[in-house]
Amino acid sequence: MLRPLLIAPLLLLPTAAFAQQQEIVVTGRGLSEGLGEQVYDVITLDRDQLTGSASNRLEDILKDVPGFQNFRRSDARSANPTSQGAALRALGGNASSRALLVLDGVPQSDPFGGWVFWPAYDPRRLGSVRVVRGGGTGSYGPGALSGTIELTSAGPSEAEGATGEAFYGSRNSVDAFAGIGSRLGSGFATASVAYARGDGFTPVIADQRGPVDKPAPYQQASIAVRGVAPLTEGIELQASGLWFSDERERGTDYSGISTTGADASLRLVGNGGWRWSLLGYVQIREFYNSFASVNAARTTVTRASEQYNVPATGTGARFEIRPPVGDQAELRFGADWRRTEGETKEHYNYAAGIPTRRRLAGGETTTIGAFAEGSLDAGTVTVSGGGRIDRWWITDGFLNETVIATRATLTDAHYSDREGWEPTARAGIAWQPVSAITVRSAAYLGWRLPTLNELYRPFRVGIDATAANAALDPERLEGIEAGFEYRPLSTASLAATVFANRLNDAIANVTLGQGPGVFPGVGFVAAGGKYSQRLNLDAIEAVGIELDGRLRVGAFLLSAGYVHAHSEMRADGVALALDGRPPAQSPRDSASASVAWTGTGGAHASLTARYVGAQYEDDLGTAKLPDALTFDATASLPITRGLSVEARAENIGNERVVAGISGAGIVERATPRTLWVGLRLGR
Repeated sequence: MLRPLLIAPLLLLPTAAFAQQQEIVVTGRGLSEGLGEQVYDVITLDRDQLTGSASNRLEDILKDVPGFQNFRRSDARSANPTSQGAALRALGGNASSRALLVLDGVPQSDPFGGWVFWPAYDPRRLGSVRVVRGGGTGSYGPGALSGTIELTSAGPSEAEGATGEAFYGSRNSVDAFAGIGSRLGSGFATASVAYARGDGFTPVIADQRGPVDKPAPYQQASIAVRGVAPLTEGIELQASGLWFSDERERGTDYSGISTTGADASLRLVGNGGWRWSLLGYVQIREFYNSFASVNAARTTVTRASEQYNVPATGTGARFEIRPPVGDQAELRFGADWRRTEGETKEHYNYAAGIPTRRRLAGGETTTIGAFAEGSLDAGTVTVSGGGRIDRWWITDGFLNETVIATRATLTDAHYSDREGWEPTARAGIAWQPVSAITVRSAAYLGWRLPTLNELYRPFRVGIDATAANAALDPERLEGIEAGFEYRPLSTASLAATVFANRLNDAIANVTLGQGPGVFPGVGFVAAGGKYSQRLNLDAIEAVGIELDGRLRVGAFLLSAGYVHAHSEMRADGVALALDGRPPAQSPRDSASASVAWTGTGGAHASLTARYVGAQYEDDLGTAKLPDALTFDATASLPITRGLSVEARAENIGNERVVAGISGAGIVERATPRTLWVGLRLGR
C-alpha cells in the first residue's frame, strides 16, 4: 500500500526529457537562505562531513553539533525509536522532539509520537545540513523550540553518476548503499537504495546479564527517488518519494520493533523576480512495538504489552513568497497547514503469555499558520525580524480499554475538542565593525503542540507506569542569545554564543507515587515500581555558552565545538519535588573535535572525539548516567579512479556509554567498539 507513493517523482521524467532543447538550469533546492539568517546561531554540515563518518548514520553525525542530543544516547541500531526525540540546548525532552527536523521543507517527526525514525534519512542522500540553534524559526511551521535541523537533498552536481558502498563490520554487520543520478535535458533524476543489518550487541552490561539477555539485531532498508524538471524559465517542479523499513530487537525475547513508512512530496519553486515556493506532502507510518518483562534474576522473560499496530498519517502544505525589494532588503510572507492523525492499538495485562486487555487510543491535531519576516543589510549592520500566528485544534481524542475475553468496557473516554492561538517570533541584529568580526544578538518565541502519544497513551517500562494526560497545554519558549564570530582568514573561524531560554509549560513525566498500589490511568503498579503522569511543569530554564572553531592548514582540517548548559526545572504543586532539579537526560557539558586529512588522488583520513557529560536518567535524579568520551576514525585509500578501499572504526576505545538505567538498576549501554572495512565507488 505504501510503495505506490514512490511513483510520483517518476512522473517528472517526461517533463524533463521534453525540456532538453531549453537552456535552463535547475537546482533541486528550495528558496535560498534568508538574508537575515546571519543574525542567528547557524552551524552547517557539508557534503564531506555527511559522507565521511564512521557510522554512516545521521544521528551520529549531528553529534558534531555540540548540544544536539537524542533523548537516549543509543543510536537507531539499538535504541527504541520512541526514545529518539531530538533536542538542543539542554532543554530536556521525552519521546517527542523539541527541535524541528525538516527534509526539503517537509517536517519529519512521527505524526503520532513526535520521535524521529533516523534510519530513513541516509546522509549519503543529502547535500548539506543546517542547524539553527535557538527557537522561533517561523518559516517551517511550529515546533522549533530548541532549534531547527534543515536537511537538503543532494543536487545534480553531488548525486550525478553511479555511486556505491559495501561494508562489512563487527558482529556480522553489513552497510550497503547504491545510488544513481542523471541529468535529463534541463532536469535531473536520482534514485538510491540503502541497506543495513547486524547481529547486534547485548545491551545489558556483562556483569548484570542473565540467561534471557542476548544480542539486539537490526535490519533497515530504504529507497528514495527524486526528480526535478523546469516548467518554464525560473520555475522548477520537484518531486520526492521515500520508503523505509526498520526492524530492531532490544536484547531479549518479546522485544521486537518494526516500522514501515512512506513519504511523498511535490514542490514548485520560482526563482524569478518574485521568488516563491509551494509545497505539498503526505507521510504514512505503521509502527509495531513489543515490550518484555524480565524477572529480577533475569532468568525468565514474558511479554508485558504489545503495540500491535500504530498507524499514523501526516499531511501538509506550505507557501512562501518573496517580492523584489532590492539586493539589500528582503521580505518573506507565507502560510502553512499540517494535520496529524493516528492511534495506538495495544494488547496489555498479559497472563501466562496471553493478553487479557486491549487498548485503543488516539486523535487528531491540526495547525494553520501565517508568517512574515523582513531583513535589511545596511552594510556593517544587518537586522531581521518576523513573526507568525498559528491556530491549532486537538480533536477526536479517545481512550478505549476492554477485557478481551468478555469484551467488557474498562475505559471509554472521549475527550473534549480544544483549540487556541499561539504566536512565534524572532528578531536579531548583526554588526560587522571590521570584515573579520561579526557581533550579533537575537530574541525569539516558539511553541510546540503536545503529540497524540503524550495526550492519550499510557505506557509501562518494566515495573514503572506512566499515565497520559489529555489536558496537556502546548509548550511555549522564550529565549535570548548573543554571540560573535571571528574570521581572521578564509580558512579559520571562531564563534561563541551565550543563551538563556525558558520553556514554559514544559511537558515531563512526573513521578507521583511508588508501588505497590493502584493508580489512576495505569492500574496496579508492583512493589519497587514508580507511578508517573505526563504533566505541564511551570518551566525549564536553561542558560549556557556554545563555542565553535574551524581551521584549515594545508591538507588538514581541524574543527571543534563545546557547549556548557545549566538547566533546571521549575515546578510546584504535585510536581514540587522537581523544582530546581535538572531535566532528565540533559548533560551540562558536551563537546566534539575532529581532525581530517585529505591527500592526493582521493586519499582521506579522520579522527573524531566526542564527549558527553553526566546526566540523570529520571526526573527525581535517582540514577546518574556517567560521562563518556569516545573516538571514531576513518581512512580511505584509492585503488583505481573512482574506487577506494575504506576502513572505519566506531568507539575505538570501547568506552562504556551508559544509555539507560532501569528502575531495577539494570544498566544498558550504547554502541560498543565497531570496526568496518569495505569499498566505495564514486564520490
